[in-house]
Amino acid sequence: MAKPANNLRDAVEKTVEATLGSAERSRSAAQGALDDLVESVEDLRKGAEQRLSRGRRSVAEAIEGRRPATSDDIKELKAELRALGRRLDKIEERLPAKRTRAAPASKRAS
Repeated sequence: MAKPANNLRDAVEKTVEATLGSAERSRSAAQGALDDLVESVEDLRKGAEQRLSRGRRSVAEAIEGRRPATSDDIKELKAELRALGRRLDKIEERLPAKRTRAAPASKRAS
């Protein structure tokens, strides 16, 4: 009688081993699929971040070019204009005095 019990035990062990092997293969396949999914999601995330960054820069550039001048901007421009005026005055002081020119020949003939 011990023989049928041994046969039953062997059959159960083989079934458990086969099930465990199948489960291990399934687990391995599922892990591989999950790894692929994680990699794809990471690629999508990186691409989305890059597009968002480019979009932010584009918007900032568009706004910067169209924003009204601030009072600080105007003060800075006035200071630059005064500096340019002083430089121009110094350049003009170094130029020879203007000579009076004779009227062009066409006007003299009239």
